[in-house]
Amino acid sequence: MTTFPRRSNNALANGWVSRLNKHFPDLIPPIAAIAIFLIIWQLFSWIPGATLPGPIQVVQDTWILIFWPFYDRGGTDKGLFWQILASLQRVAISYTLAAIVGIGLGILVGTNKMMSKALDPIFQLLRTVPPLAWVPIALAALRQNEPAALFVIFITAIWPILINTAVGVKQIPQDYNNVAKVLQLTRKEYFFNILIPAALPYIFTGLRIAIGLAWLAIIAAEIVMSGIVGIGFFIWEAYQNNNVSEVILALIYIGVVGLLLDKMMGWIETRILPEGQK
Repeated sequence: MTTFPRRSNNALANGWVSRLNKHFPDLIPPIAAIAIFLIIWQLFSWIPGATLPGPIQVVQDTWILIFWPFYDRGGTDKGLFWQILASLQRVAISYTLAAIVGIGLGILVGTNKMMSKALDPIFQLLRTVPPLAWVPIALAALRQNEPAALFVIFITAIWPILINTAVGVKQIPQDYNNVAKVLQLTRKEYFFNILIPAALPYIFTGLRIAIGLAWLAIIAAEIVMSGIVGIGFFIWEAYQNNNVSEVILALIYIGVVGLLLDKMMGWIETRILPEGQK
C-alpha cells in the first residue's frame, strides 16, 4: 500500500502566508505589526497592578458599542456611528471654510509683498496657538457650543493651507511669469493657467496637513464642551464614568477615521495633480 507524506501544519501555514503575500504584498507587514502590538498590550495588561484593560477586556466591555454602532436612545446617548458622524459633519463644514479662506488669503499674501510683510507676523503668532487654547475664547465670543466647536476647527485648519498656498505662489518660476508677460495674459488667464497649476502641489500639501489637524481639533473641542453629540464628548463622558474600555475603543475609532481622511486626501491629490507634479 502506497502512503503519501502529509503536509505538516507549518507547511500549510507557510503556503497560506506565501499566497497572501503574493497577492497582497503590502498587507502582511501591517497585520504582523498589529498582531505583535496586541499581544504585547495583552501581556502588559496581565501584569499585577496594571490599570489599563487589555484588548480582550476591551472587547468584552464594549461589544455592544462594537456590534451595534447605530443605536439612538436620544440626547447624547447614541452609538459610535452617530458620534463619529456628528464630529465629521463639523469637520466638513469648518474644513471647507478653512480651505476657501486659506487658499484665498494664501494667494493674496503670495502675490502681494506688502500684504505678506503686514500679515505674516500675525499669521505666525496665531498658528502656534494650540486648539484647546481657542476653546474658551470661542465660547466667550460665540456663547454656544456648536459654533464654538466649528470656529476651533476652522482656526486650527486654516494655517497650513494658508502658509503652503502662499509658499507655492511665491515659488512660481520666473520663467512662467515672463511667458505670461510675453503672451499678455489677462489676470484671469494667468490665475487659471499659471498660478493655480504651479501652486497646486503646495496647496494639496496644506490641505492634507489641515485635514489631520481639523480632526484633532474637533476631538479637543468636543472633550471640553458638554451636551453635544460627538466622539470627543463621548470620550470625556466615558472617562467621567470610569469606562476606560470605551475610551480606548473610541481612540481606536478616531485613529482609523483619521487614517481614512488622510488616505482620502491623498487619493484626491493623485486624481487632480498632473503626473509630473506628484
